[in-house]
Amino acid sequence: MIRIVLADDHPVVRAGLRAMLAGDADLEVIGEAATPDAAVALTVEAMPNIVLMDLQFGTEETGADATRRIRALPDPPAVLVLTNYDTDGDILGAVEAGASGYLLKDAPPDELITAIRAAAAGETALAPAIAGRLLARMRSPQPSLSTREIEVLQLVAAGATNGEIATRLHISDATVKSHLVHIYTKLGVSSRTAAVATARQDGILR
Repeated sequence: MIRIVLADDHPVVRAGLRAMLAGDADLEVIGEAATPDAAVALTVEAMPNIVLMDLQFGTEETGADATRRIRALPDPPAVLVLTNYDTDGDILGAVEAGASGYLLKDAPPDELITAIRAAAAGETALAPAIAGRLLARMRSPQPSLSTREIEVLQLVAAGATNGEIATRLHISDATVKSHLVHIYTKLGVSSRTAAVATARQDGILR
């Protein structure tokens, strides 16, 4: 029996997933969480084999943050990201946080169930579109932004000042400026606005 925790802030999504998974005798949904904190707490309490994790919860903490905390637990379950977002920043953030797989919410039910079984068996499960994007990124001759640079650029896109970015990421103002210089160089731009626009155009930011 594969024991599953559903972590998503939309009750309708959780209900739909629960109903879909109920059709398989060896899959059991043992709990639901509507916030990243609740997902971590429920994982500690219920000890599932798999956590199906959304990325955005409408809270400061994201699904990637919760994934990182869950994967740091003793004998942690596999975390399978199930989201609407497919930007480089989202994918890399989730994979680097320790997610075993990454699927989009429009994936066919059989693809999701196959991914759950693969993750439970210790395998990696990526949606074909996601695998293709990662391969293209690896093969791309263009310089790629690091995960930290993407985090900085996401905060720039949200309107944060250098000081606010430094506080949020626990780094110095000088480090923020250094990251921005590298971002501008890699993207071939000279301003914050142009960096955000180019990153969105290239699929780096949503």
